[in-house]
Amino acid sequence: MASPSNVASSPGGSGHFKRTVGFYGLMFISLGSIIGSGWLLGALNAAKVAGPASLISWVLAAAMLAVLALIHAELGAAYPVAGGTARFPLFAFGGFAGFIAGWSAWLQAVAIAPIEVEAALQYSDSIPWVKDHLALLHVGGDLDGTLSTSGFIWATVLMIIFTVVNIVGVKLLSESNTVAVLWKTAVPLLTVFVLLPLSFHGSNFTAGGGFMPFGLHGVFAALPVGVVFALQGFEQCIQLAAEAANPKRDLSRAVLVAMGIGALVYILLEVAFVGSLDPSALVHGWSNPMDKGAFGPYAALAIAAGASWLAWVLYIDAVISPAGTGLIYVGTSARLTYALGRDKQIPGVFGKLSIRGVPVWSIVLAFVIGEASFAPFPSWQKLVGIVTSATAVMYAFAPVSLTALRKRDPDRPRPYQTPMPAVLAPLGFVCANLIIYWSGWDTIYKIAGAIAIGLVIFFVTRAFQPAEQRRPLHLKSAQWVIPWIVGLGVLGWLGRYSSDGGPDPSNILPDGIDVLAIVAFSLVIFYWAVNCALSSEKVADAVKQEEEELQQQPEITTA
Repeated sequence: MASPSNVASSPGGSGHFKRTVGFYGLMFISLGSIIGSGWLLGALNAAKVAGPASLISWVLAAAMLAVLALIHAELGAAYPVAGGTARFPLFAFGGFAGFIAGWSAWLQAVAIAPIEVEAALQYSDSIPWVKDHLALLHVGGDLDGTLSTSGFIWATVLMIIFTVVNIVGVKLLSESNTVAVLWKTAVPLLTVFVLLPLSFHGSNFTAGGGFMPFGLHGVFAALPVGVVFALQGFEQCIQLAAEAANPKRDLSRAVLVAMGIGALVYILLEVAFVGSLDPSALVHGWSNPMDKGAFGPYAALAIAAGASWLAWVLYIDAVISPAGTGLIYVGTSARLTYALGRDKQIPGVFGKLSIRGVPVWSIVLAFVIGEASFAPFPSWQKLVGIVTSATAVMYAFAPVSLTALRKRDPDRPRPYQTPMPAVLAPLGFVCANLIIYWSGWDTIYKIAGAIAIGLVIFFVTRAFQPAEQRRPLHLKSAQWVIPWIVGLGVLGWLGRYSSDGGPDPSNILPDGIDVLAIVAFSLVIFYWAVNCALSSEKVADAVKQEEEELQQQPEITTA
């Protein structure tokens, strides 16, 4: 792969992204995002909610996200731009819809790096030497389990490392991530192959109330407590599309391969987890299948199976997996910030690149937000629910954008085409809305509130911009967005899902009927949205404006 000798300058004095990342770098970016702290905690949380039927939860989540991955693969290959999840809706529906999509994408991306850092430190603090000498967490009192002063310092060190690696450039990010992902993929597979022959109990799959002790409600409720969170991230290579050496060839392959590998690994892990539990711990059900305070479910199972050496491998991975994912998300959240800044939706300084082709100010903002996020969070699980819901909002914009852009921009070359788009696009929108609904009423209203805060920032930014710099809002094309979000909130309140400790929904909609209501509502919104899309001329203008910037970059050839 040849790299450019120079970086072109823009009129604003900023550089342009360098196209230096090949297929394997892109695939490892997505796979590294998929395999993080979720694999260490997701199986236990899912089993507590769904029992052995948590296997169905993983398969269901993999199928739903696979549909969305197919859709993102076409969009990423056809429109290889930085922060693609924020740009696709902007192309199809204009500035207002584009901002809400970009803001939702930014909310989930910017929150994940500090979540993963905290996870790494919490795992580390369970190691006796670390607990005795570093004391990363508070013990006892109202702050029990949150970062201590020492923990905050080490969290800051990790965030600084992530920031420096991203500022140096995406090639270093890709190369450093490749090594980490090879490790992160090997360790879960090693765990499966060690635990299955040593301690597999087939009877566990019918113990504690049978295979599906909590019914379909449990299967669905398991998705937002770590299952979808663990599998999300396939789209991360699309955020770096402007830095891909051959995006039209490599992006779709990278998304699909990463998604396939991630889904297979997680399903095998759930089989190994359920089968390796002590059968005596399941006599009274699945509410507490392991001792509270055990250092990670798989490490505890490894010790019980007599494979203490594997437990130490897992101790090391408990730092590497979350830290590797955090490293990626500092970079991808910065590129989403860059996309919002470029589109004049937030202050323009975040839409500038350094002479090295790096969005420095956006990366610095990701660091600042990450530092601000190191507050006493109530639990990893509650944060996971919020991030999962924000991700689903971001994902939901892709199916409507795909269908709208196919209608309004039909002549664009599409190196990869989503199979059966007339079926998979509306199905993908339904899947995203179901994930949001299953996250619970208390999560939905928090996400709606976060979107409202983003809109305040958006309109304040516009108020201080010269009139000639304000991009059109295209409110007519975005008329479906607010009714969609409000409708999801109403259905969430009428439904039956909430996280622990949150305000209860009304439970008016019975199981089964609630799913049908979400499906019907989603289809109405989907076809309404597609019919509201911008005209072909306006779509062409928006895409052309983006292409003109990309064309200023040097051509990249690959071997």
